[in-house]
Amino acid sequence: MAIRRTLRVGELIKREIADILCREMKDPKVGFVTVSSVDVTKDLRTAFVRVSVMGDDERRQETVRSLNSAVGFIQKELSTRVRLRYMPKLQFRLDTSLDHFMHISELLAEIREGEGTPHRPQSKDPSEEV
Repeated sequence: MAIRRTLRVGELIKREIADILCREMKDPKVGFVTVSSVDVTKDLRTAFVRVSVMGDDERRQETVRSLNSAVGFIQKELSTRVRLRYMPKLQFRLDTSLDHFMHISELLAEIREGEGTPHRPQSKDPSEEV
């Protein structure tokens, strides 16, 4: 039961923070930001907000620093939209899963090129195999 509650609260916070960043934030240091996920602790006191940022590493780090410095404004806006007994303390973190995915895709492409065979997707129907 508690796990479902933390998941529901996390999804609600994710949706509202995304809206706040899109509509309310006026900070020019915060560029193109996507809220990837929100992990809420079991006691609902802390929420780790993972964000994806377009740009180079310096730009990404600057954006995360700006978000963490604006956490008071974001929490105030969030508290007017979400009714909880305790508003979780927000901590913004950079989500690097997309970078990891792209790196793995590049490695697989290099392997395919090294083999000299084109990539052929496997058939799900066993009768189509030769």
